[in-house]
Amino acid sequence: MGDIREPLRELTECGLPQALEVMGERWSFMILRASFNGLHHFEEFLSELGIARNILSNRLAKLVENGILKRDPCAEDKRKIEYRLTDKGLDLLPAMVALRQWGQKYGAEVVENPVLVDERDRLPIGPTSILSHDGRILGPADLYLVDRSKLGVRADGTFAEAGETPDRGEVVDFTRARKGRSAA
Repeated sequence: MGDIREPLRELTECGLPQALEVMGERWSFMILRASFNGLHHFEEFLSELGIARNILSNRLAKLVENGILKRDPCAEDKRKIEYRLTDKGLDLLPAMVALRQWGQKYGAEVVENPVLVDERDRLPIGPTSILSHDGRILGPADLYLVDRSKLGVRADGTFAEAGETPDRGEVVDFTRARKGRSAA
């Protein structure tokens, strides 16, 4: 993946150890999945997940402390608390989907029902992918580590400019993108 490597002993130089510190255990992900499925109340999490009360309380507190969930008074009964996903929590959706798809591919052969589909066409979503700055799907051979000072400097010494990143809901014409790339 390049001429340099990440400093693997330096836990502060990479986002992965920081993310694992917050989300790196099963119950945090299960609570997050339940939140994406519309659960908001302590008792709902407790009954739906089959989690011990003390563990649920601890994990909810940690998710709130790290800005993944927020605690709000319930609109119908101000004495009750609702747990709602924050923008930071919503940004974990691609990671959740990627882990789910990985589990479907390599885990036990389970025919899932319900099926995760896109809202418009109601067809199963495609595989979660790594995209380049301009929307190209990348694989392991396409990834490279460079020093921050060399961002945009191609292997041949020419300079690249960041392309337009596709927006949510935008359809990317990969055929056109490939033709544009081969012409460059």
